[in-house]
Order: sequence, then structure tokens, then C-alpha cells
Amino acid sequence: MNTQSLGYHLTTALLRVALLAVIIGAGWNIYRQLPSGDGGAAGADNGAGETALQIVLRPAPKDEGVAINIPVELYPVDVAAVQREFGFERRPGVRFEDFLKERMKGRALVKAQLDENGQATVMIRPGKWWLYAVLTGSENVEWELPLNVSGRQQTVELNATNIYARTKSF
Repeated sequence: MNTQSLGYHLTTALLRVALLAVIIGAGWNIYRQLPSGDGGAAGADNGAGETALQIVLRPAPKDEGVAINIPVELYPVDVAAVQREFGFERRPGVRFEDFLKERMKGRALVKAQLDENGQATVMIRPGKWWLYAVLTGSENVEWELPLNVSGRQQTVELNATNIYARTKSF
């Protein structure tokens, strides 16, 4: 085989260009399918690309009779982890609220209020979120759930199997 021929050089150059195009195309295909990260500028999406997240509370039988129209908060960061990080290192002059806001990187907290049936629907950007809710009664029932929000519609159920903590209230 003559490695000095014009045909050989043209074929190798063409194969190199084709390989580069395939690699760039595959990378672009993967990039298009990634969920949006921080959401860009605040308020820039006008509802496009958001997920309708339905939150449903199913209280345990022993919690029957307790008002289930409770507030629910959705954070784009794990607040408990941010609290631990804040507590480990002294930050003179920095309040926790400011530190949390910095860790949220411009993304906003989403608040919802469950209705009398224990349901609420919020529009939220896809990505990783943490849900925090407390059902107060003779015992306080707390939920701290990590959520991977995706798609056009998603439902999360707060029930006895995914309770974070149950504490006696006085």
C-alpha cells in the first residue's frame, strides 16, 4: 500500500473531518437533552418549560381531624446541608439568610398552600428541588423530600412512608 498517494491523504482527511463532525454532533445531542441548570435570568421564562407539580397530602389515620391546609416550601438547594455548611465555618457579619440566598444563586424559593383537601399545584422549573412541610397537631409531622422535577406534570405525595420526623408538640 502506497501511503504517499493523493487518494490516501484525501481519504484520511475526509475520515478525520467525519469523525470530528460525529463527535460534535453527539455532544450537541447530549447537551440539548440536559435539564436547565439555574434557570437563567429571573422571570425570563414566562412559564415556558415549567413543570406542573401537584402536591398531595395523605395523612396517617392517627392524624385524621388535623387541618391539612398547610404551607409547603420548595427550595432549589438542600437547606439542611446549607445550615450545616454555615455552622461549620465562622462567617463574621454574614447572616444565614444571606448565606442561603448566595447558595441559591439567584433562584427563588417557591411557596404553596395546600387546600382543605390537602392538595396544591405549583409551576416549577425542572431540576433538583427540596420540599419542606410541617403538619401540626398533637404531634408535628415533618417532610423534607428531595425531588427530581422533570416533564410537563408530576405528582408528589406526602404520606406516612416518606415522613422525615415526627415530634411531640407541647
